[in-house]
Amino acid sequence: MLTALHIQDIVLIDQLSLSMGEGLTALTGETGAGKSILLDALGLACGGRASRTAVREGAAQGVVTVAFEPGADHPVWSVLTENGLDRADDQVILRRVQGKDGRGRGYINDQPVSITMLRTIGEALLEIHGQHDGRGFLTAATHRDLLDDFGGHEKQVASVKSAWTQWRSAVAALEEKQRDRDRALREADYLRHVVGELTDLAPVEGEEAELVGARTRLMATEKMLDDVRAARDAVDDDGLEEKLARASRHLETAANRQIKTAAPYTGEGHTDDQPTIDFSAAASRLESALSEVMEARGLVQDLAEAIDPDPQAMDRVEERLFALRAAARKHGVAPEALPGFFARSRESLDLLENDEVAFGALEATVKTAKTDYDRAAHKLSQNRHKIAAILDKAVMSELAPLKLGRAVFSTDIVSDAGAPMETGIDQVEFMVATNPGAPKGPLKTIASGGELSRFVLAMKAAIASKEHRTVIIFDEVDAGVGGAVADAVGERLARLARDAQVLVVTHSPQVAARAQIHWNVAKEQTDTATLTRVMPLDDDERVEEIARMLAGAKITDAARDAAQQLLAPDASGKENPATRTIARAKKTTTKTGTPGKSARKKAS
Repeated sequence: MLTALHIQDIVLIDQLSLSMGEGLTALTGETGAGKSILLDALGLACGGRASRTAVREGAAQGVVTVAFEPGADHPVWSVLTENGLDRADDQVILRRVQGKDGRGRGYINDQPVSITMLRTIGEALLEIHGQHDGRGFLTAATHRDLLDDFGGHEKQVASVKSAWTQWRSAVAALEEKQRDRDRALREADYLRHVVGELTDLAPVEGEEAELVGARTRLMATEKMLDDVRAARDAVDDDGLEEKLARASRHLETAANRQIKTAAPYTGEGHTDDQPTIDFSAAASRLESALSEVMEARGLVQDLAEAIDPDPQAMDRVEERLFALRAAARKHGVAPEALPGFFARSRESLDLLENDEVAFGALEATVKTAKTDYDRAAHKLSQNRHKIAAILDKAVMSELAPLKLGRAVFSTDIVSDAGAPMETGIDQVEFMVATNPGAPKGPLKTIASGGELSRFVLAMKAAIASKEHRTVIIFDEVDAGVGGAVADAVGERLARLARDAQVLVVTHSPQVAARAQIHWNVAKEQTDTATLTRVMPLDDDERVEEIARMLAGAKITDAARDAAQQLLAPDASGKENPATRTIARAKKTTTKTGTPGKSARKKAS
């Protein structure tokens, strides 16, 4: 139920806090007092559309906060959980902050949410019906759900949805397999050529990169070998060895020529001996150099023989690399992607040639799933047709007392097994004919404003106990009716309030008298401002307000007597006897003005 309402700076309301009660609550007051403002504010808190004039003049923003206490089994809890929203004990608190610039912010249990989410939660808790607003009853898309709620088809609908999901999943898998198969068939010859060619080539993952690395290493080895060979050629020069040998022989000859000679004549009559020259050191070095050259030549030759690669290695690498890159270009893939392309081509060919068993199994799964769906959908459809007749009878029984006894209501179900849906094979729409012999048509196009409200009330009276709605609001559902019809409207609203909290904006005293809680909405004007006030009425104040509604301009004793009789309905539940005295009360009324609240108290 709706437990609390707080409004700040919305249109003509500056500050308003109301505690709400169970059952039926009536809002009454003069035309233009601001009753619709209260309903608009409730709608705003529940995600309704806002206008720039929603914020009170002079205020920067308006705020509306509503608190609900849904039952433990109410579906709103699962919606909150699915969207990651916390629970505030057993309450759901919705708050709308509306700026003067038209921008709004929404909060659920003090967590910021989008206005769309606010509307989703609000619509699960609050339902507003006006003369020109039947909400779900006007939208054919919701009629099937309303019928299923009335029939208690929740488990059957869930079963149909589950069967639908399994069937569509199986169909999707089969269609994907069929697409692969069709593609393979179209490309069969090409695939066989590709697989045959690449089977011979046998590309390996990462092979192209390894070949590039091998080619780089072989090229470096060849250059290194060229340098070693140049060194070998340099030390392999016979001229160097011959020159060293010739030099050694010359030194040996020179050493052998050395003899003791007479001293040269000095002219002074005496001689001097020539010193001996040592050739051994130079000869030894030449012999060592010759030996080192010969040893170096051998070592360089060993290096050349050690480095010398397989002369065919580079050719093999180049040939393999060229083959891989040529195949990649041919098939439009990168060389490194060639192994993956080969694997996919082979899989496609295998699918074509070896996957008939798996394809047949998928076809069987689809057939079984479709049979399961058809069985569940047809069973649900049968139950919908049965429960539709019961709903039609229940609604029709509510129409006569609401001055719609000549109207016809029916639930139109079109079942088409060739157009299956997640919710079954049925299209459901509520149809009405308001005049005898007139063709039936959709509720939203046939019923007038006042008729629409009463049709909605009749349907709500028939199905309300099957729904999970927490609060239902009717705005002037009694428009255009009076007397016994108005009393019937009040009686049905009171009955509806046994299963849901109901708020009704009314100008009918018969309806207001049925309420457990009564609020009076009035304007308060000063020289500088006009404000809307909402006052809960006690028993004495209710008598005065209902008497005002009966009498109009001047409250008479007859009007008060009629008001007291309305507030004490016949315990048998039959037509309130006070409705028969209303006409007499109105005849004694003169239009001299309506007394204020204090005057009404004094008069009572």
